[in-house]
Amino acid sequence: MSFEIIIPFLKPIESLLANPAISEIMVNPDGSIWMEEQGRIKALPDIGFEDGALMTGLEVIANRFGKKLDADSPILNLRLPDGSRMAALIPPVVNPRPMLTIRKFTSRNFTIHDLIERKALTESQAKQLADSVQRGDNLLISGATSSGKSTLLNVLASFIPDDDRILILEDVAELYIRKPHVISAEAQLDTHKNQIGFADLLKAALRHRPDRIIVGEIRGPEARVFLDALNTGHRGSLTTIHANGAEDAVLRLSQLAMRGSGGVSLKDVEEECRRSIDVVVHISKIDGVRAVRELLHVKTS
Repeated sequence: MSFEIIIPFLKPIESLLANPAISEIMVNPDGSIWMEEQGRIKALPDIGFEDGALMTGLEVIANRFGKKLDADSPILNLRLPDGSRMAALIPPVVNPRPMLTIRKFTSRNFTIHDLIERKALTESQAKQLADSVQRGDNLLISGATSSGKSTLLNVLASFIPDDDRILILEDVAELYIRKPHVISAEAQLDTHKNQIGFADLLKAALRHRPDRIIVGEIRGPEARVFLDALNTGHRGSLTTIHANGAEDAVLRLSQLAMRGSGGVSLKDVEEECRRSIDVVVHISKIDGVRAVRELLHVKTS
């Protein structure tokens, strides 16, 4: 079983981990446990950890994965053997108990037809996006947390030609792209070893001749490096970003890139973003349904 390595330390939620229909498990600092199933979040008042049990379990799990978790390093992010993502916060960042979230990625094997059937995409949107990826457009996928950005990126990446060399960069590996020439790398920010930031990783990766660059999520100074890569011939790249809409995503990317642009004005950086990004896809979850709400073909003013 894929969760065998952590189940001994998370016994109260063992049945949730084993249930393939449950996509997310959340343990809050007040001790309450919640789950997401088919887009709906539900409280589980009959399940709970004994005092101190979750903290002890997280410390052991962190150690098993070579991670550091204590009062000085209270943030834990790691990828489980099956690709699921585990994130935890411990006191003093949260109180009175730890916070744990496990995202199981039940949709990692979805196809474009699955998304159409679930009304996440229309057939017209699916064709436009598939064509964009195949011809080498640069795509920016925007949305809130748990809106379906990673699922959509996974599906769209299936339209990349098989002979392209794909380089995937993430802070915690969660993308699952089934192509013959894929290299995946993770930033190292909470280990006992030297830290390797996202921007450092992206700079190093560019030396390995990628045809396509896929960045799991743009959230900091890597935005500047990513734009530089797009401007030096790396077409057909894909990434995600947190934003409230398609136009807001362009502005958000511009603001992040400006931090490393040496005093260049926001207007100039935004124009650069518009020259670099061809299509912005905004996806959101409304009433439990994740769907593409905007498809913006970016043009410079």
